[in-house]
Amino acid sequence: MKTKINLYIVFALLSLVSVSCSENFLEDKKSYGQYDDSFFQSQERVEWYINNMYYDYFFAYKGPTGALVGSYTDTYTKMTEELGGTQDLINPTKSFVNALDASGYFGTKPSTSMKNEPYSRIRECNEILGDLDIKGANLDKTFRDQIKGQVYYLRALQYYDLVRVYGGVPIVLTVQDASADDPTIKIPRAKTSEVFAQIVSDLDMAASLLPGTWPNAAANYGRFTKGAALAQKSRVLLTFASPLYNKNWDSSNERWNAALQAGLAAEAQLTADGYGLYGTTAKEWASMYSTFDNKFCKEAIVVNMMSTLTTGNFMSNGWEKGIRMVSQGGTSALEAPKEMIDLFPLADGRRPTAANGYNDFTFFLNRDPRFYRTFAFSGMTWPYKESGTATYKPVVWSYRWVDTANKAYFSDNNQENSPAYVRKMSDIAASNASNFQYSGTDLYEYRYAELLLNIAECYAALGQTSNTIAYLGKIRARVGIPSANNYGIGTLADKYAAIEACLYERRVELAYEGKRYWDIQRWMLYDNASLPGVSGGTVAKLGLTPINGTQRTGNFLQYKNTTSGSADPLASTRGAISVDPDAAAATFQTQLTALAAYYNANFVRTPLLTPLDNVNGQAVTIKFNPNYYIQGFNLATLTQNTWLPQTLGWNDASGGAGAYNFQD
Repeated sequence: MKTKINLYIVFALLSLVSVSCSENFLEDKKSYGQYDDSFFQSQERVEWYINNMYYDYFFAYKGPTGALVGSYTDTYTKMTEELGGTQDLINPTKSFVNALDASGYFGTKPSTSMKNEPYSRIRECNEILGDLDIKGANLDKTFRDQIKGQVYYLRALQYYDLVRVYGGVPIVLTVQDASADDPTIKIPRAKTSEVFAQIVSDLDMAASLLPGTWPNAAANYGRFTKGAALAQKSRVLLTFASPLYNKNWDSSNERWNAALQAGLAAEAQLTADGYGLYGTTAKEWASMYSTFDNKFCKEAIVVNMMSTLTTGNFMSNGWEKGIRMVSQGGTSALEAPKEMIDLFPLADGRRPTAANGYNDFTFFLNRDPRFYRTFAFSGMTWPYKESGTATYKPVVWSYRWVDTANKAYFSDNNQENSPAYVRKMSDIAASNASNFQYSGTDLYEYRYAELLLNIAECYAALGQTSNTIAYLGKIRARVGIPSANNYGIGTLADKYAAIEACLYERRVELAYEGKRYWDIQRWMLYDNASLPGVSGGTVAKLGLTPINGTQRTGNFLQYKNTTSGSADPLASTRGAISVDPDAAAATFQTQLTALAAYYNANFVRTPLLTPLDNVNGQAVTIKFNPNYYIQGFNLATLTQNTWLPQTLGWNDASGGAGAYNFQD
């Protein structure tokens, strides 16, 4: 899960190969049942085992927008307002109800080779939990407990992603061998509530066994802690309390209270262990992602450590290369849809509306300090190191102009579909010597800020609006939003307004961190309908507009006059423009004002030739069907596990309607 752990893996494999072929760790791990009794009698081997488990879980986690352990695809983020591009599950020209089209995350048919799939990872967890205390009884008890604590966390994490995708799934807690005629392995599909209960039980065990802080902290940084287990429990119970899984979310406080108590316990533990919000300014908020590479950051509860090494079994962060502009040596900017640009609050915390003075053309004026650290735009500095030299602050530009023959040209080869692009979690000291290919910026899978937002949401659902504001205020105060008018939040009329305020703050604070889809899912925000037998209608109660029927919008920033050719019409004037968020406050405001005047004098906003959301080049709007909130088992899974019932809203292997209700 971290650079040092990855180093351990490489050294472990080399050491084992040098001993003998029969003791080769890779060969042992490829196949089921290859561990002899001596394996768990060696502390060194057990450490290799757990380090490799971290790797199996997180090797694909190379950018913050990914989701689901083992795969970490950004498909889910692309189904939100954060990124454009029509994905299958939001494509209005497609509709999926058959098992053949359901999610394949559950895994494939077992074989004699170990696969890095959910139940293979669970099997690895069960293997060590079942054998370590027996076969490794000679090992130090504290060592064994800490190993088991990490494994309980990993098993809980895998079941959490399974329950988020499928609802109830079979709960397997012991090592099983695949068999066509052994009835004892035909584990039934558990109730969703039973899976959540098992996840919480595992996290409680993890918390009881893990240290608050690890001895030899530098060498063990990146390993799960007691506070991380408690924080994950908070996240799990918040999900369980949410409407998708809780048909009594609006009439019973039981689950919300449980989630609140879990959040407060995690907050107390982590605070005692030295965790908390990092920094007191937006600049520090932004720099925390890159300042602490491979070393402790008080805000990072769960961290995936990255490496800049170019050879060997190492993980580097692909985010930097993916978001940097062509003119800087990156792949291409990651364009922000207009809906994200218009989302962030104003500088005083109020919503960006015309009534509050917001102008969506000069969108960069008077915004939440986090805006300038989440996005870049034409006229703004975006520092990096040029071929490994000292950091400098080039101003980025991405506009187009059209000549009299209607031929389009783009400034600095930056052909972007939005006037703003994502720069969050960018390392301003990154070098383009290798085109940002090997970035060592760590990924924060769970930040302390998210924990505070979890607590705020629980207070909101319980109708405790003053406590909601207090926790949201902590998030906003840290980046410099003034406290007036409750940090711009105003008065929350009721619990529904308070919940909406929490979801709004999550969209801003956790933007591009892979969290938005899961908030949409657990609150069922795509539509105001529901499946038969499943409660819904949360959108109207929260005063929101359904996401279905909307679209992610892109625009060109275009020079307003027609030119006579390919020469950049602004080459001689744009050099006077430079907006630097690191400048003194008064200077920065002067720069923004000058940039607004420059935009008004030189640019217009024009539609894209091909919309961000399109099918075969034609504009479409989002359409997410209610049965997608919880996926059905796919055809292969049902064929191999004929005793498993199909999910409500999906057809089974024979084409019959599924009846499994994930809210029961």
